Amino acid sequence: MANNANDVNRLIDMIYEQIEDAKSPALKPNMSMVDRDELLDLLDELRAQLPVEIKRAQELLAARDKFVEDTKKDADRMMRQAELEAKSKVSESEVLTAARQKAQSIVANAEARSKRLYQVANEYAEDALARTEEAIQMALDEVKQSRIRFRSASAAKMQEQRRKLDEEAAEQSGAADQGRS
Repeated sequence: MANNANDVNRLIDMIYEQIEDAKSPALKPNMSMVDRDELLDLLDELRAQLPVEIKRAQELLAARDKFVEDTKKDADRMMRQAELEAKSKVSESEVLTAARQKAQSIVANAEARSKRLYQVANEYAEDALARTEEAIQMALDEVKQSRIRFRSASAAKMQEQRRKLDEEAAEQSGAADQGRS
């Protein structure tokens, strides 16, 4: 599971590097141009890794549930065995009471252990999902910011082209007016 988490973190680091290393246009030092296809490929790979992380968390929860069930079965079996042993040896109330207390102690210990395991597994799964969610959110925020910068740079370039065309048209109109005079 740590390997897949490392893969997810590696992909996020690669996306950050792409954005940090992006070149700025000459007139827009606060803008960046990134290779869209490379970033989209990295995001696709990140998207493919996340279900693996989630599947691993689900497998851990299933293993925890199986452990709890097995522990309860073992405790029930031990309790029945303790009761049978106590009955076969002697029927004195002290021995029966001690056997029942022992069985109850075993069951209580097994239940306490299964509760601890359940809690640890839940905390781990919650932590893994929270880290995954944060990583995805950070990557998504970076992509959104890149789109905003791209749109802004594109709009500025279009305005610059329009201004040049208007200037050229004005120059041609002025030259045509001088030729008529």
